[in-house]
Amino acid sequence: MELGTARTLASPEGRAMLAALPPYSPETAEHMNARLRAHGMEPDLAAAALTQLALRHEAASKLGEVAQILLLTRTGLEQATRTVVTAHHAARFRAAGSTLVADLGCGLGLDSLAVAGLGMGVVAVERDPITAAFATANLEMFDEARVLQRDALGVDLAELGADALWADPARRDVGGRRLSDPNAWSPSLSALLERARSVPAAGIKVAPGIASEHIPDDAHVQWVSVDREVVEAGMWFGDAAPEGPGRSALVVVGDRAHRLAPDGGGPVPPSAPHEDAPVAGLGAYLHEPDGAVIRAGLVAELGRRIGAGIVSDRIAYLTSDAPAHSPFARSFRVLERVGAGRKALARAVAEREIGELTIKQRGSGVNVDEIRRGLRLRGPNRATIVLTRVAGDHTALFVEPVADAP
Repeated sequence: MELGTARTLASPEGRAMLAALPPYSPETAEHMNARLRAHGMEPDLAAAALTQLALRHEAASKLGEVAQILLLTRTGLEQATRTVVTAHHAARFRAAGSTLVADLGCGLGLDSLAVAGLGMGVVAVERDPITAAFATANLEMFDEARVLQRDALGVDLAELGADALWADPARRDVGGRRLSDPNAWSPSLSALLERARSVPAAGIKVAPGIASEHIPDDAHVQWVSVDREVVEAGMWFGDAAPEGPGRSALVVVGDRAHRLAPDGGGPVPPSAPHEDAPVAGLGAYLHEPDGAVIRAGLVAELGRRIGAGIVSDRIAYLTSDAPAHSPFARSFRVLERVGAGRKALARAVAEREIGELTIKQRGSGVNVDEIRRGLRLRGPNRATIVLTRVAGDHTALFVEPVADAP
């Protein structure tokens, strides 16, 4: 998209034009494009308008109703934080007493929206001119917010009067591949850490799979999942981390958020090795910890809370004789234990006339797609099977999910 086209979309007239268009439908997009051009709209602007409608349609599940009034880019949407999570970011800054948050590398301005929505000032800094134009339009409703088109590291936080910092560095290269080295991010993690320590409160969004050697011991690192999908990890510092250095998991299910952290024993440095949970004999129930709990190294903590042990050394499945009814895990009733070999699995599936099969695996070392291709799924029945190790032995378990407690 050309910058001129982006600015036209970001103008009051451009946004009014988008608001007047009917909802996006792939089936009618070509017809709508032709109609806009027939009414005298330039081809580039018509294509850009339809792209906005398509992106808003796609963003609804991630951003909610607000997506319908935002200006979006493909890259910005891919990196955008879910609305339910930006609210938790903003709440940390409000609890810290922050008055002006510098949002470095603000993208489309979604975190800035959440901060301004809680009454705090925000300066959103974005280098890309098109993205900055869209962020300006997205934040226009708040007097407390302004956008600077500038390199994130080219602003003086003291000059801005910022007493807090939020940063969401780009973690992909120009080809769209994920960058595992935090110092290859833009801005680099090392540069952002230096900035974070210069203000009373700070947060940095990082990749959920960040290696422990890149986690500083003065950070509180929180892994976040939304409806069982791990979406981010955040490093928090100073007044934005009242719990102090360490690790925690934030599990968002629907409109409710649940936090899990080590209970007692004093703070544990976030880079410390994860605690090993005790191995237990296979019980009547299998518990699958939420991904955020696993990433945060809190499987042993969860096991203590629900009275469960792991099924085998270094396998993140817990087991006990009672369902967990916990937001931090899904429970399954163990129905039957069968052989894990391919022939034994095929025979078990055929005997039960299973036509629809959910396969879960952890620590089994098998390729689930290859296993599925080797099974003849025929019949009226549905089933769930777990391929894992129990006390070190490769095992297949037929299980059924237990309904979550109300």
